[in-house]
Parts: sequence; structure tokens; C-alpha cells
Amino acid sequence: MAVEIKFCGLTRPDDARHAAALGAAYVGVIFAGGPRMLTTERAGYVLRAVPASVKRVGVFANQTDAEIAHVVDAIRLDVIQLHGEVTRDRIDSLRSATSAAIWAVVRVTGEQLPANTPELLDLSDGLLLDAFVPGSLGGNGVALSWTGIARELERIRGNRPIILAGGLRPENVAEAIAALGPNVVDVSSGVESASGIKDHERMRAFRDAVTHASIPT
Repeated sequence: MAVEIKFCGLTRPDDARHAAALGAAYVGVIFAGGPRMLTTERAGYVLRAVPASVKRVGVFANQTDAEIAHVVDAIRLDVIQLHGEVTRDRIDSLRSATSAAIWAVVRVTGEQLPANTPELLDLSDGLLLDAFVPGSLGGNGVALSWTGIARELERIRGNRPIILAGGLRPENVAEAIAALGPNVVDVSSGVESASGIKDHERMRAFRDAVTHASIPT
């Protein structure tokens, strides 16, 4: 099974087009704050040249369910990546309001998965693992302890997709894949020349590293 790629934190149409040309399965735009945050209108402009074969992911946190549903409809998002407080009620509410898939985000400290990880894995359409950094919702360049959480993740993962984020770069993504065997690897700052500005050579190097990585059996 090939590992899919998500290029996230896109702020320029050229970067989104390049992500699609490299074979990315997902492209992501951010509405949850931080230096890569976009308005709905700007996100639609960034994504307008992305073909339908590439799924569009919106990164949300503290917006209301109605606000998220509006953005999903306005720019035709395929996936809601949900940071912040993720509960059964909230997931149920968003399922009622949109047809988008929902990825619940789990922020990992050290080598322990949070206690609610199995529940979120069961409730969502995919589980995204990111490093916990106080005051940040992601995109901070901090990597997880892949080998440290591998055994616990394997015990609970079932057949839901696992999306791995947090500090991934062309130089380390093969190691992360070998340790955890994620379904999707999610990169933002690891392929940038400046915040929100993607380096196309590093994007290509990331794609090549994923393509040649060894997937655990």
C-alpha cells in the first residue's frame, strides 16, 4: 500500500498546483490561526486550480459548526481536519451539517497517546497525529517520537486511516514511515523557504522520499 501525501499550509496558487503535479492526494488550507491562516475567499483562490482528483482539506479549530459548514460548502472541501476540542457531539453535528470526511487531531506528548485516542479513532474518518506544543495547534516543526508510540498505535489502529504530521521533512519522512506505517504523511513547514512559502525543490524531495520509503508489514 502506497503512503499518500498531504501538502498543508498552502497560501499560494502556484504551490497548490505544484502539489497536485507531484501527485499529492491531499492539499490543505488553514483556518485555525497562525501565520498560514487564510480567509475563505483567499483559500478558494489558492485551491481553484487543484483538480478534483486531489482532495481539499480545511484545518479548523474554534469555529462554530455553522461557520465550518459554510466554508466547506463555499470552497468545496472534502475533509475537515478538526483541532481543539473534538467530541462525539461535535463530530455528529458536523456530519449532519456537511458531507465532508472528518479527521480528528490528536496531539501527542512524549511516547504516550492521549487516553481518548481509541474513541476518536472510532468516531472519525481518520486520525491525525501531531506533536503537542503549548500555544500552537500545529505547523511548528516538532516531530513525534515515532518509535515510542508505534506499538501502542498498532494495538488500536484497526482499519481507519492514520495521518502523520509533526516535524516531517524530506530528510526524515522515510524514517517516520518505517516506524509507524501511516496511511498519509502531512507536511507544511518542512518544505518551506519561509512561513507559508513552499520550496518546490523540497516538495519534490519530500515526494521522492515518500515514494522510496520502506513500509512496515
